[in-house]
Amino acid sequence: MREMEIDRGGRVLRVRDAGDPDGAVVVYFHGTPSSRLDLCFGEQLAAGRGVRLVSFDRPGYGGSTAAPFGLASIGADAHAVADELGVARFAALGLSGGAPGALAAAAVAGGRVARVGIASGAGPYQLVPGALDELDDDDRATLSLLPGDPAAAAAAFAKGFEPLAELSREPGSSAVLSAFEDVLCSRDRELLDDPLYAEAFADTVREGLRSGTSGGGWDNVSWIGEWDIDLSAVRCPVLLWYGSDDRFAQPTHKLWLSQNLPGAQLVVHDGEGHLGIFEHLGEMLDALTEPDTEDAASTWRA
Repeated sequence: MREMEIDRGGRVLRVRDAGDPDGAVVVYFHGTPSSRLDLCFGEQLAAGRGVRLVSFDRPGYGGSTAAPFGLASIGADAHAVADELGVARFAALGLSGGAPGALAAAAVAGGRVARVGIASGAGPYQLVPGALDELDDDDRATLSLLPGDPAAAAAAFAKGFEPLAELSREPGSSAVLSAFEDVLCSRDRELLDDPLYAEAFADTVREGLRSGTSGGGWDNVSWIGEWDIDLSAVRCPVLLWYGSDDRFAQPTHKLWLSQNLPGAQLVVHDGEGHLGIFEHLGEMLDALTEPDTEDAASTWRA
């Protein structure tokens, strides 16, 4: 495993490069608010499956410079990371609020992305029926600032993450986990009773918020606001994984994505919640990196 900073013209992206250095490449897009450390628990698993796992902090998270962003720029950042690492072709995997970024990577330069994986991911709030009704009064008020004043909207969304940022400064995992208690289904709670997953969850949130909450603010602008990418440009296979009891990503999101992305394949795990990636990362990586043909296999390597 190695970490590095990649220059993006006046700002840097913090990148983590783990797993099998000679393996098929999966570029991972972390959740909201979170960081490149999301999948640290699974790096040995990835190596054992011959997968090179590349993650990066979006602007304002962890070690990446704070800056305004939208989905198109996140897609472009992913391709810049691949360029720096000498990766010709990759799969994209996004968790929760990172899912729109994974789709963006395929939309902005589609032929390079072999497959997209969405784990418990958000769909476009402006298009998913009933999605805007999920928002609380503060988020609706913030959303009214768009599209006219995205900076003000980002600042308002960022303020909503400040209580979690405060909890993340406390040692251990219990304070961070307490912030999510009301939205965890029973299976999510069982997973977070495992110290491995509890520490991994708290550590990645803590890293994501250590420099402030602006990343979360711009994340919410990018995918709760109108998406600045054309989903019809996503031509590669899209694999969708959700839990039937997910209290974060409502059922309308998975249904909309499965119905509006040509060739999408939806898997719903009965009785599971938002954190299914803890249990199913191996099968996700296998599905995302399975070569279509013998010749295609060689295009996955750097």
